[in-house]
Amino acid sequence: MPTPPGRLLGSGRRADVYEIDEAWVLRRAREGGGDAVGEGAVMEHVHAHGYPVPRVRPSGSRTDLVMERLSGPTMLQACLAGTLDATEAGAILARLLRHLHTVPALRSTDPAVRVLHLDLHPENVILTPDGPRVIDWSNTEGGDPALDWAVSAVILAQAAVADDPLATPARTMLTALLAGPSPLTRPALAEALRRRSANPTMSRTEIELLGSAEELILSQGRTRRQSS
Repeated sequence: MPTPPGRLLGSGRRADVYEIDEAWVLRRAREGGGDAVGEGAVMEHVHAHGYPVPRVRPSGSRTDLVMERLSGPTMLQACLAGTLDATEAGAILARLLRHLHTVPALRSTDPAVRVLHLDLHPENVILTPDGPRVIDWSNTEGGDPALDWAVSAVILAQAAVADDPLATPARTMLTALLAGPSPLTRPALAEALRRRSANPTMSRTEIELLGSAEELILSQGRTRRQSS
């Protein structure tokens, strides 16, 4: 394992973030995983299309992604601190999804194929002084925007049906996320649930919540049976 460049700033399910200096941080995938080169390429691509992401620079490593150090709380931290309303948080997530899906996929000539984040939720949005910035692009791929909406909805719904203090704000965010027009379909929801259940970072308890999460999403009445 390479020596960390600086002090540990934070840890997620699959990676750790270390300080490099005041301007840059390094995110290192654990157990030799990740595709830092591919992830960085997508981040540069969406940044070139005006999407709010951290700047990145080459690291020469498959596991290490060097990116701009951001200042500000995550969207979740702001909601818990009372500085961001949960309804507004859900609306911001919806705007970020809509904006992202204006960006064509990096390696596709199909105009229907868009860049997907596939993990856009309140812990992956940093509220900087310049506005929200989206982090953690390790799941990104090209595809149908309906799947991106479904993944975000499932993540929020899982939190909403859990027996913990995050349930109420998560339910409010989910309602706001799905309040306006979206491409969310039943097939996309089924695929998001399948992927979530197969995610090795999910605990048994989290997987058991997926049935209730699906019911909650369907109860919103915003899910079309098929793509139009």
